[in-house]
Amino acid sequence: MRSVSKLWLPVAVGAMGYFVDIYDLVLFSIVRVVSLKELGIADGELLSVGVLLLNCQMVGMLVGGLLWGILGDKKGRLSVLFGSIFLYSAANIANGFVNSIELYALLRFVAGVGLAGELGAAVTLVSETLPRNLRGYGTSLIAGVGVCGAIFAGLTGDMFHWRNAYILGGILGLFLLILRVSMFESGMYLSMLEKSARKGDIWMLFNNKKRFSTYLSCILIGVPIWFVVGILITFSPEITRELGVTGPVAAGRGIMWCYGGLAIGDITSGFLSQRLGSRKKILIWFLVLTLLCILGMLFSFGLTPEQFYLFCGVTGFATGYWAIFVTVAAEHFGTNLRSTVATSVPNFVRGSVVILTFAFEWSHRSLSLRMSALWIGLVVMAVAFLALSKLRETHSTDLNYLDH
Repeated sequence: MRSVSKLWLPVAVGAMGYFVDIYDLVLFSIVRVVSLKELGIADGELLSVGVLLLNCQMVGMLVGGLLWGILGDKKGRLSVLFGSIFLYSAANIANGFVNSIELYALLRFVAGVGLAGELGAAVTLVSETLPRNLRGYGTSLIAGVGVCGAIFAGLTGDMFHWRNAYILGGILGLFLLILRVSMFESGMYLSMLEKSARKGDIWMLFNNKKRFSTYLSCILIGVPIWFVVGILITFSPEITRELGVTGPVAAGRGIMWCYGGLAIGDITSGFLSQRLGSRKKILIWFLVLTLLCILGMLFSFGLTPEQFYLFCGVTGFATGYWAIFVTVAAEHFGTNLRSTVATSVPNFVRGSVVILTFAFEWSHRSLSLRMSALWIGLVVMAVAFLALSKLRETHSTDLNYLDH
């Protein structure tokens, strides 16, 4: 039996990896305006060009989610933890030297591919390493510590030139790569290698109606999180002008407050799910709170910037079910598909921003930004509640099995 220190090593390394992952993931939202202005983009084009670059990053994550997930089931969880962090570290460093929108977009895509592997591989490894009575704590700690990378990104974006902020993220990733040398492979995965099973076969998620319905439902319950981050917070400078906020709002500061709340929410939701013995109850509670926060934010007029940032923090806490949502996805599938699912599901959620931003821009042709965000948010929440109703309770589920 492994010592306690070795048992929790994947949690510690996974948390640090997700910290760097989130740092890079939100850094573009923080430096969007200043970086685009320096590259010569006019004020009237900041929103459209920003959406383009954000979508390039998210499409990269869709591609990477499938690539790393399949690789994790075919070649092992550690192969993803090493390969993904190297790719996004290199892309980050290169991002510090861009001189055109075309190159900026390409590197955001490459970084997105690299970023896609981190969380799913870490959650899969921890879920398969920790005993069932501890895995909820482990995955919540990964997410709770990891999302603090957004706070660090906000501070870095304020203190450093945007180019140096990207380079710093790359250096942190390469440093973490060295620390991962001491990691060990999942025992469940190693035992699976001795059996005859189809590993990382993406088509198995689509050729069975029940399995596909479960997979799709796992994705849809997470979309509200990225509606809040990708729409409400990222484009808060524009939305808050319609709300009559009494001063300018910086997206970077909103993201810091949102992710600070999200970190607390992730730890809280994970610990509550273990104490109450239920994933679904916690998901219901946090989805209801998310809906109330979306409505509250979009109907609060005349706030000061400080009051709006506080609202971002509360809304972030409400969306702090990220760790539970990914854990639930991992717990619904066997060892031969678990990495594919746990890695692709959060990245399909992140990639949903492409659809959300398209709908946001399209609806804005006839509606205000505030009303566009409101209607999209209501649809996203309704779909999430419906999807959750189709999932089973997975707390304390034995994960040592295969899908056939």
